[in-house]
Amino acid sequence: MQENTIPKIDVLEKAYDPTDFRKIGHQVIDLLADHLEKVQNDKEHLVLAYKDPEEELTYWQDDFSSDSGILDVFKNILDHSIQVHHPRYIGHQVAVPALISSLAGMMSDMLSNGTGVYEMGMASNAIEKIVTDLLARKIGFDMPSSGFLTSGGTLANLTALLAARRAIAPSSVWQNGHKEKLAVLVSEEAHYCIDRAARIIGLGSDGIIKIPVDSNYKMNTRLLDHYYDKAISEGFCVIALVGCACSTATGSYDDLETLADFANQHNIWFHIDGAHGGGVVFSKKYQHLAKGIEKADSVVIDFHKMLMTPALNTALIFKKEENAYQTFAQKAQYLWDSQHTREWYNSGKRTFECTKLMMSIKIYTILKAYGEEVFGKNIDSLYDQASVFAEMIKERPSFELAHAPEANIINFRYIKTDSKNINPLNNAIRKQLVASGKFYIVQTTIEEDRYLRTTIMNPLTQKEDLKALLDEIEDIALNLLN
Repeated sequence: MQENTIPKIDVLEKAYDPTDFRKIGHQVIDLLADHLEKVQNDKEHLVLAYKDPEEELTYWQDDFSSDSGILDVFKNILDHSIQVHHPRYIGHQVAVPALISSLAGMMSDMLSNGTGVYEMGMASNAIEKIVTDLLARKIGFDMPSSGFLTSGGTLANLTALLAARRAIAPSSVWQNGHKEKLAVLVSEEAHYCIDRAARIIGLGSDGIIKIPVDSNYKMNTRLLDHYYDKAISEGFCVIALVGCACSTATGSYDDLETLADFANQHNIWFHIDGAHGGGVVFSKKYQHLAKGIEKADSVVIDFHKMLMTPALNTALIFKKEENAYQTFAQKAQYLWDSQHTREWYNSGKRTFECTKLMMSIKIYTILKAYGEEVFGKNIDSLYDQASVFAEMIKERPSFELAHAPEANIINFRYIKTDSKNINPLNNAIRKQLVASGKFYIVQTTIEEDRYLRTTIMNPLTQKEDLKALLDEIEDIALNLLN
């Protein structure tokens, strides 16, 4: 048995022994710090040591039956995971967490305070109110507003549409269900979770009215009247209009002011899915992209995308405080004396989650350590670097840029080939690039064309990393074509 294996004597007591915790904890922190130094400074260190799924499963099955020590387990997990802190991680929209927030996550896990009831989450409920009130002010809500944190944009958007149904649908849906044909208007470029949420609340395929986009992949607002009138003529009650800030595939911001005016004119709920790009409210340079966000009835913003916080950590903010409480009006006598009183400190009254992690402390520690300006600086850095990358792509005839980026999402493809079918080539490029482990990027399809998709999430990603990425893609393409 290796030295760093915890002896299996008095095993239950050992599981709670502070001495062992201190010893292993120091070793794990040193391991993580050494890992961070390596991935941030060694360009040759792999972003992802890729293995196929069956091979990876076999590795861990063998490890589970071995006598590997606990420190070995932590090290092996590091070696078999994607490295988001690596400057050449330019893939999915996951924040590169500020390190202080990761320590807050450890505290959350150890304390394990389920925050649905005040007594179980005194600190975290109070801190959550401070964090969400700050975000409401940054959005520009000028009336008594309220919000909460929840586990991801999917759950937050679902809750927002439930609130819209509660506020706009003709009948008392919560008690009686809905007999009416309900619908929402949403961009065809919206994140799939909006479609999923609408189906969950019973709207069905016909109740999800997708508005085509313009040449910049923004909702084509000139078509709104046509699609709305058609829905009404078919007997639908339109409960909500959903704007993107920004869209997931292209990073395009809808014209939120025009959407707000339309929603107000027709007395429907205006919701903004700002899961990725809503964080620009912290940036003086880029906040204009979300102009009109203050006119929404509800806004979703992921702290775990642009705002340096470990996943999952999402805010749902309501312009009117009462809307935060009315969505889940039900009795739970063993938790609260009254469901109908508005108590910010009993967060379970307003969310799907009762035993919710102390996610607010992860944001709070960043704010206390660095101030809210760190969020703006992070967004400025990522969006600026995306503009630089777009110009680099345009300067190379081997590549085609799909569109000028508004956010930190850049779609491009390799086109220097005689073949008319470019899609398989770009698929193969991406597959080989990921298998090499040198970079991590993803892909998307825009109007039947396959594009390489990058999202610059790491403020440590530099121009030299982006140049190296383009060089590597060109080398791979040449090898594939030859």
